[in-house]
Amino acid sequence: MKIFIKNMVCGRCITAVSHIFDKTDIKVKNISLGEVEAASEVSDEKIQVLEKLLEQTGFERIKDSSRQLIEKIKNLIISKISELDIDEDFLLSEFLSNELHKDYSILSKTFSQNENLTLEQFFILQKIEKVKELLLYNEFTLTEIAGKLGYKSVQHLSSQFRNSTGFTPTDFKKLKVHNRKPLDQI
Repeated sequence: MKIFIKNMVCGRCITAVSHIFDKTDIKVKNISLGEVEAASEVSDEKIQVLEKLLEQTGFERIKDSSRQLIEKIKNLIISKISELDIDEDFLLSEFLSNELHKDYSILSKTFSQNENLTLEQFFILQKIEKVKELLLYNEFTLTEIAGKLGYKSVQHLSSQFRNSTGFTPTDFKKLKVHNRKPLDQI
């Protein structure tokens, strides 16, 4: 039995959800971002307990199939960006279609109708949040960050960053307060 869970955006989320499943005595066969495969069918009573515990921890069970698809899309995008290995010629449409075995137009339409932004806008917002994170860690130069996130140039990254945040990357680093958004709130 597959159970889809909203707001799982990182490895710590997987650990937290795994603990919740342990608490409810639901044996897990496999767990990944946004999806848990239970070893067997789960009773309605255990599902209710599970849903309560998930909500208390900031997660939510997703029952609707279009919401499940959207969560899969979001998790694929977040995972791809976190790898820091996006080619300059990366195509979001090809990536998502190949991963989900669905036509991109269907994915794009479903996403846009439910999220009030396009897949491309979501992808850019996620990349900008990763740029903010990497700028604050100060491990990479802006040129290295641009290369790792698939930007054709530092100017392209800077332009997108400024359009999204109102600041240049350099000005953002100088700020005392860094307004970063949690990934599950984008």
